Amino acid sequence: MAMNLKTLNGDVAPDMNTTPLIDVMLVLLVMLIVTLPIQTHAVKIDLPINAPPAPPAPIVTLEVDFDGTTLWDGRIVDPKTLDAYFADAARQNPQPEIHVVANRLVKYDAVAKLLANAQRHGVSRIGLGTEEYAQ
Repeated sequence: MAMNLKTLNGDVAPDMNTTPLIDVMLVLLVMLIVTLPIQTHAVKIDLPINAPPAPPAPIVTLEVDFDGTTLWDGRIVDPKTLDAYFADAARQNPQPEIHVVANRLVKYDAVAKLLANAQRHGVSRIGLGTEEYAQ
């Protein structure tokens, strides 16, 4: 919405162009932001010196065959034995890493029940792998 001002004799009064002023202001604002020192928040932590590394967790390969058969480190196990293995693994410190390797033809339901069963027993270190990993 522009406004034209006229002088007493009918001439149009010149308006001030404020665009360069806004540009200069924005450049100054950017320069101010760039030159401000970065605020760093330091968190002081006392780290142990020369602490021995934690022993690596044992790795267990849990395979699920195309028909739903489960193999714990290459040995076929029934559901009750698998429950006992899960309970034993949950009690160990550190928990073993359980690598679940499912056949590509196995039904999703079998793998989902296996993972839910492991979670129900308190197994927290569990991951999924491929068939190439198991061989």
